[in-house]
Amino acid sequence: MTISLSLFDIDEIGCVMCNQRNAGIIGVGSAVPEKVLSNADLEKMVDTSDEWIRTMTGISERRMAADGEATSDYATKAAKIAMERAGVKPDSINLIIVATVTGDMQYPATASIVQNALGCKNAAAFDLGAGCSGWVYALAAANGFITSGMYDYVLVIGADLLTRVTNWTDRSTCCLFGDGAGAAVVGPVAEGEGMLGFDLGSDGSGSHVLCIPDGGSRRPLTHETLDAHKDKTHMEGREVFKFAVKIQGEATERLLTRLGMTTQDIDMLIPHQANIRIIDSAVQRLGLPKEKCYINIQRYGNTSAGTIPIALDEAIQEGKVKKGDTIVTVGFGAGLTWASGVMKWVY
Repeated sequence: MTISLSLFDIDEIGCVMCNQRNAGIIGVGSAVPEKVLSNADLEKMVDTSDEWIRTMTGISERRMAADGEATSDYATKAAKIAMERAGVKPDSINLIIVATVTGDMQYPATASIVQNALGCKNAAAFDLGAGCSGWVYALAAANGFITSGMYDYVLVIGADLLTRVTNWTDRSTCCLFGDGAGAAVVGPVAEGEGMLGFDLGSDGSGSHVLCIPDGGSRRPLTHETLDAHKDKTHMEGREVFKFAVKIQGEATERLLTRLGMTTQDIDMLIPHQANIRIIDSAVQRLGLPKEKCYINIQRYGNTSAGTIPIALDEAIQEGKVKKGDTIVTVGFGAGLTWASGVMKWVY
C-alpha cells in the first residue's frame, strides 16, 4: 500500500513533532496483602519442599489476598500512594490503565472500578491484558498519550491476584504465584528525562503454553472443566523458561542499541520477578553486577503485572534509584508477550 502526504500534511506532522513532550514517572506506590503463605505452608498442601522451591525458583514466601478482597482493592491502594507521592489530585488524572489478567469481573473493566474508588471523575479508564508484560505495555501506552498532548496525567497500574487462578493441586505451579499491585503516575517531564523508548512484542504461537484454558468464549466453563481445574493457570514450564531466558536479554539489548546505548549505561535493572534462574540469566547475559538488578521474588513470588512496579517502588524506597539514573524494566508473559523500557529517572 502506498501512502501519499501533501505538503500540508507534512507541515502538520512537523508541528506535532515539534511540540511533542517528554513523559516520565513522577510517583510510585505499591500494595500487597498482609497474609504470608510460606514454603513451609505449601509443604503441608502438596508434595514439595522449601529447599526445592528456593533452589528452583528463588521464592521463600508469597502474599495471599483475604477472602472478599479483589484486584481493584490492591490497585486502588497502590494508586492512592502513587498519587500522594506525585502530588496529583484525583481530579487531575485523565486516564487510568490497569494491567491485569485477574480483573474483578469479566466486565466491566477493573480500571472503571478503580476510577470510582479513587474519585477520578475526569478520567477515562480501560484494562490491558498482556500478562506479566502488562505494566510495561501500559507504561508505553501512557507515554504515547502524554507525549502526543492528549492527556497530562495517566495512572498506570499493574495488579493481579494470581492465587485466585492457581491450581493448588499442581505442585509445579502452585509455589510460583502471589498477589499484589504497583502503580505509577505518569506526567510531563523536562526534556531528556523520563521515557526514552520501548520494545514490545508477541509470539502468539506460544499462546497455549501459559494460559487459563477454559472460561472464555472458545471453551465456556462446565462442571467437568471446573473439576479438572481448567479454570486455573496452566503452564508448560520448560517452554516458558526457554522463552523467558532468551527474550529478556534480547529485548533489552535490542532497545538499548536502538537508543544508541549499551548495557554499561544501565544503573538499575528492574526485571519481571518470575524465577531467580531467569533473572540470573538476564543479568549474566547483560554483563551487569548483581547490585544493579533489583530482586524481591523471595518475598512475593510472581504477582504477574504487579511484579515490576512493586519492585520499582521498593528500590526507590530503599534509595537504590536516584534522579538521573538510567532504569531498565523488562518482562515476559502470557501471549507469549515481552516488553522492555528504558527511562531516565526524574526524582
